[in-house]
Amino acid sequence: MLDALFFAGLVFCFIAMILQFLGAAFQKETYRKYAWRIFLAGFAASTLYLFARGLKAGRIPMSNQFEFAATFAWGIALILIILKERVKADWLVTAAIPMVFLILSYAAFQPRGINELMPALRSVWFVFHIGTAAFSYACFVLAGAAGIRYLYAEKNGHSGQELEDIDFMIYRLISLGLLLLTVTIISGAIWAEQAWSSFWTWDPKEVWALITWLLYSVFLHLRLNRKWRGHRMAVFAIAAVPVVLFTFIGVNTLMPGLHSYGAAGLKNLL
Repeated sequence: MLDALFFAGLVFCFIAMILQFLGAAFQKETYRKYAWRIFLAGFAASTLYLFARGLKAGRIPMSNQFEFAATFAWGIALILIILKERVKADWLVTAAIPMVFLILSYAAFQPRGINELMPALRSVWFVFHIGTAAFSYACFVLAGAAGIRYLYAEKNGHSGQELEDIDFMIYRLISLGLLLLTVTIISGAIWAEQAWSSFWTWDPKEVWALITWLLYSVFLHLRLNRKWRGHRMAVFAIAAVPVVLFTFIGVNTLMPGLHSYGAAGLKNLL
């Protein structure tokens, strides 16, 4: 039952992505409407899946690479839905749905077994630390998607107001993502002191989280102090996404450390 819900969400997202591409390519509003409805169905399936998995596991489902990836994709979808419904950011949908699909696809290749939490993970900081990490990454990925849309709109001669709106959306998403990542790092330091008697261990995950934080801090510095806008900030938002994905996937795959628990047979995220 759980696997059926997960793969239903994945398939719905794939169908929505194809319909959205067709709607954008052929200017078919009907395709876009169906794409959005199917995407919402996929989001509902993913929501039910995470809820059911959490009940079965007896904890928040964010303790390993698969669960974090599923929550990461769900966070992107949730923020996208809010932006589309509340601020009418329809222009973001075509670039954002593929992001959800790709991360869900990555999750599909990870072990889906439900394991007991290791002692180091049993803390009140669990939700704060991992939850804010998932949503900060989601904000950064959506900022990259908005950057793609900016370059497309710029190339096709769209109005200056639309470009300004997209530029401001990139700024808002990165600001929120950086705030959440700050909470992630601070809560992780407190948690690390409780678990390993050290606030900072220079573990690869900690180092790359800090690199990511510094990278997006540079974005805000350029935006607020140097008054950079438009094209180059859209490029910055796109170019920064691989760093986020490396922090999420690459570090756990290539750089084992305190944030990888081989004894459990899974790469765990903190």
